[in-house]
This record gives sequence, C-alpha cells and structure tokens, in this order.
Amino acid sequence: MHLIDWAKEMQVEETPLTHGIKVLDSKLGTRANLFQPPSFMVSLGKAASEDEGTVLMASLGYSGNFKIDFEVDYLNNLRIIAGINNYASHVKLASNQEFTTPKLIYTLSTKGKGFASRNLHNWARKYQLLDGNGDRLTLLNNWEATYFDFNEQKLKGLLQDTKKLGVDLFLLDDGWFGNKYPRNSDHSSLGDWEPNRTKLPNGIATLVEEATKQGVKFGIWVEPEMVSPKSELYEKHPDWVVKQPQRAEHYFRNQLILDLTNPKVQDFVVNILDELFTKNPALAYIKWDCNAVIYNAHSAFLKDQGAFYISYVEGLYKVLERIRSKYPKVPMMLCSGGGGRVDYAALRYFTEFWPSDNTDPLERIFMQYEYSYFFPAISTANHVTDWGKQSLKFRTDVAMMGKLGFDIVVSHLKEQDLLFGQQAVKNYDAIKGTIWHGDQYRLADPREGDFAAISYVNDQKTEAVVFNYLVNNRYGIGTTDPVRLKGLDGQKQYRVEEINLYPGAKSSLGQGQTYSGDFLMKVGLNPDLNSNRPSVILKITAL
Repeated sequence: MHLIDWAKEMQVEETPLTHGIKVLDSKLGTRANLFQPPSFMVSLGKAASEDEGTVLMASLGYSGNFKIDFEVDYLNNLRIIAGINNYASHVKLASNQEFTTPKLIYTLSTKGKGFASRNLHNWARKYQLLDGNGDRLTLLNNWEATYFDFNEQKLKGLLQDTKKLGVDLFLLDDGWFGNKYPRNSDHSSLGDWEPNRTKLPNGIATLVEEATKQGVKFGIWVEPEMVSPKSELYEKHPDWVVKQPQRAEHYFRNQLILDLTNPKVQDFVVNILDELFTKNPALAYIKWDCNAVIYNAHSAFLKDQGAFYISYVEGLYKVLERIRSKYPKVPMMLCSGGGGRVDYAALRYFTEFWPSDNTDPLERIFMQYEYSYFFPAISTANHVTDWGKQSLKFRTDVAMMGKLGFDIVVSHLKEQDLLFGQQAVKNYDAIKGTIWHGDQYRLADPREGDFAAISYVNDQKTEAVVFNYLVNNRYGIGTTDPVRLKGLDGQKQYRVEEINLYPGAKSSLGQGQTYSGDFLMKVGLNPDLNSNRPSVILKITAL
C-alpha cells in the first residue's frame, strides 16, 4: 500500500518481491505516513484475491519514523523486519532499563484478503481502537462553511443548523484562537490557545451553552503539537521549538513542531486540553490535528540528539496517556493534514481517524476501499462536503460507509436537499450498528471495473447493508450483472429494500422483494447502477 501525498492517500501499488531487499520507510518524524503508510499485504505462492489465497496482512503500530524490510534471499526465503527506523535514532539503556519496540499487528489468512481484513477489524474493535465496540457521534463541521471567517453569531446559526440537520454534534474547526496574533489564516497563532476576543467575545463557553440549548453536543479543533513563528508562545519559549540553532528555520505549512521530548512542553500540551475541559465541562469532542513534518531536527532539551526522533514519539504517547487517564471517554478524531498519522499505536487514544482532506466522493470511494483492508468502518471519519460534482445523495451515500459527518452550509441547501439530508441521518442511525460492528465484505473493486460494492453483515446474519457506487461516468455505463452478496445465512429468507432515496424518487428494484440467502450469495442482485442512479444503498433484512 502506498500513500502518495496530501489528498492522494492510500493509492494501492502491487509488485513482486524479487531477490534483494524492498524497503518501506519514513523519516518525516511527525505526520510520518504522508508518503508511505506502515501497512502492507504479502501474498504467498500466488496473488491472493478477496476469497482465495494465502495472505499476510500487517500494520506497524508506531507514530514516528518507521522502516519495513522485505528480504528475499538466494533460497527464496522471505524475511520481514519491521520497526522503528534506525535513521538518526539510537537508544542507550542503563542497567535494568527496558525499551519496548513497536508491535507489528498481523494476521495470516488462507482464505484470501477479505478474511484477513475481518480478522484485523475484529481485533481492532476488541483490543486496540478506543471504544471500538461503542458508539460514535454524527456531526456538522464548520470548516468548509466558514474557513477562518466566522464570529459568535455565525457559529450560533450553525449550531441551529446542527439541530435542524439532526446530527449529534457541532465541531468548531481552526480559527477560534489567538489575540495578539489572531488566527485569520494559517500563518500565525498556533500555540496561543485562548479564544479570539474579536470573533468570540464571550469565549467558548457561550457556544457550548448554546449547543446544550439546541440539544446538540459541542466539539473543537486543536493542533497542540505545533507552533507558529508568529505567536506569543514562540516569543516566550523559543527553546521549546524543534529547530537547529545554526540553521535558518524551514517551515512546513508556515509552522514548526514543539519539542515533546521536553517534559515542560508535554505539560503545556496536556494543559491545553485540560483547560478547555475545565472551562467547558460539557465539551464533547476533540479533533486533534498535526499538519507539519519535522525539519532540522534538534532539541534544546536533549543532550543526545541521536535519541530525538524516538524521544519525540515517547513524549507524544506520554501526553496522550495523561489526557486519556483524565478524560477516558471523550471522543477524539486523529487528523494529520489528512491521513498522515493513521496507525494502531495512535488509535489506542482516538476513537476515529480522518482518512484524507480530499473529500471528493469519487476519490473517497477508492480511498475508503483501500483503508478498509486494515481499519474497521467505525474508525473512519467521512464527511459530506461540497467537493466533487456529484449530487448530495451520492456524496452522502459515500460518507455513510463509515462514521458520518457533514461539512456543508445547511442554510444554503434547497428544500429537497435539506429534506434528503435529514432523512439520510435518520436512515444512517437505523443502520449504523451494522456498519460499525458488522463483518465487512468487498464485493466489487472500483479499480477493476465500473463500480464499487461493499457490504456489512451483523453477527446474527439478520441484517446487511450494501453500498454500490458507479465510478465510471462514460456514456451508457452501468451494472449489467448481479452482485453476489457474502456472509449471509443461506437458509434464511431476506427482504431487500433500497434506502436513502432522494425525495420523490422510486427504486427501480421494487421494494420488499424477498430472496433466500443462498440465492443472494450464488446468483446475486443487480443494484441497477447507471448515470441516473450512480449510488444505491440496499438494506437486507432477515424475515
């Protein structure tokens, strides 16, 4: 699996392993997955398919520099060595001191890639992902509705829109902080985590109170590992910043990294979150971002610079441990300029992750398909935005294949679009348990044909949800053959219903048709995808 760059996460690459060493690695320090994730599959003997072949599926649980070597020797033995990147990194242990290396999470399947991924999903929900068997909050985010341009009245209007749409929570994104240097662009203010008095004269508390009045929850965006050169924090504590004293500063997205090897910096970051919760006890959600990579790595605190990269990650985990010990239940989204820090070590502390800043629904179909090999649907945060040229229905259908959110201007929606959005939230609430906790089956690969199909089946095999998307918009393209379902009970009878229809639309499949599980798995069902029906969601219910 390969990440290529921002907005192009999880682009799959497949290559034979020949004699020698194939290396996957990162030396970025933070946002380490920007060009390459620590997740991979190895087919043994021959290329594995969804349901056939022997495949090793694995993901390294580490949030910093990593290195994975695949070595095929002259006898065709394969050795896989995965762990911390040894680049500019060493650890000196005192007598009786312990150092724990990262875990490689892996599963070996003799039944293809689908069985392997379901193994990983079940393990992640039970043992690694924070509250993996629990609930999640649907939300409305203000970022693409306002960017940095908002005030208290505008946000209160968005809180009313949150209630009107029917989602659980309003998320206030970037731009709410900084006074000496107001956060009106990404050129300043990181580190100055006090509410901007011009935009929010009454602080965050009045917004939390307004959310409570509206019957919704309130969440907020932070980027606590970062600092802007144009900030009060930088002026007060230049020694807290990762930079080499004899070199000119080099910025990534106009910012630098705080030195988390320093316990005082760790205290500062913990206090950012603690103060938000102390002043706003009803705060219900955190979006934690990390937009920059490390340039000119140097710590004013450490005596041994060779330990910096490892010590940084240790500092990050210490911060997250402290936050979680005090606030164990608060949902937190793991964001890193998109999907730049998606690993199972970090996901011990987060309920979900942000796959990509690219929210074009057509692009997201491919991304979400590839992410689904390694991470369960409950962990992926998918938002409906104005990216792409597709209809609101198409965009919403794609976002429902995970944890649903919206990043749109609700007040600008046409009457029928608003009605659809409201009903879509209700539909999602009715099926989300199966999506989040059910077994996932990939039925049609968008890279191999004109459409994608993915299903989720609950443990009792009494309910399934099938997502179908057209990914080719050429003239006359559509589904002509049935899609064979998987994971049902062959002896049960099932009712098939198309859901999430746009107001006034009727399903071309009819409603309430019944089939045996055996028929649906051996013969299948044509979702009738075409240019007029580019996305179709089917609910399959046992009678």
